[in-house]
Amino acid sequence: MENKRAFLRDKKRIVIKIGSSSLQHPEAADLDFTKLDVLVREICNLRNMGKDVVLVTSGAISVGKKAVHITEIDSEDEDHAIAVKQACAAVGQARLMMIYQKIFAEYNQMTAQILMTKNTIVDNLNRFNAQNTFRELLKLGVVPIVNENDTVATYEIEIGDNDTLSAIVAALIDADLLILLSDIDGLYTDDPRTNPGARFVEEVENLDQETMQMGKASTGSSCGTGGMNTKLLAAKIATKSGIDMLIANSKDIKVIHRLVGLCSAPQAMTGSLICHCLWRECTDKEDEAVWLYSRRQRGR
Repeated sequence: MENKRAFLRDKKRIVIKIGSSSLQHPEAADLDFTKLDVLVREICNLRNMGKDVVLVTSGAISVGKKAVHITEIDSEDEDHAIAVKQACAAVGQARLMMIYQKIFAEYNQMTAQILMTKNTIVDNLNRFNAQNTFRELLKLGVVPIVNENDTVATYEIEIGDNDTLSAIVAALIDADLLILLSDIDGLYTDDPRTNPGARFVEEVENLDQETMQMGKASTGSSCGTGGMNTKLLAAKIATKSGIDMLIANSKDIKVIHRLVGLCSAPQAMTGSLICHCLWRECTDKEDEAVWLYSRRQRGR
């Protein structure tokens, strides 16, 4: 396994996704600034090594809810609930970006905000413009910070998730590696929170039906929108676009430099590695849809 992961240190363009639950204190549901600082420092260290890094971050709605003192959103009136979520996203995205910019500035690292919707990808001109924007930002040494534009896209709030978004971004910019930081150590044969007998899966080389069935819709938190099933769907997009993917626990953000092979200690071998090298051809409609989707990102 160590030999198989040694090549990760040579990855030049990395997309890192972190979820809402990973950014917050579990007790108070407020931002964990210590964890944010470590995340930024890890990214800046990768930048100092000459690597391109894109950060896909959740948290706008939860930060906005906290700012305007909303604890729960009434879901009985769906239209009103969506409007409240959009308002919270508008407040929270501005605050979240301000915090990121302040911390990145401490390390003299420029950042840029990119908000995306499905139209950014499915429309050819929008996708072309987005690719150009990412390309120029990375040339300038800027770290793009990406999120879904929940303020204007109602269906993004309902069915969107940043696991899928990060895979799309990785395909869009021809990344080498996608890292999903979550509230779980990696892929298990079942949910380890409910099944003590669940086995950890260290490496996946074939996303077959048996592997996809390991996905669970639950997130383990009240603020996230994606579970293991969304991570495996993201893996399909990533691996079929030629991108390796890692799923790891965000409890220790310093896991990032260990994941990319910058630490030789035995405990460094953590997370689940999903390789792109042995993906299979599409055999059902779901596979075909994901395959076409990932091809579209890469302009093929």
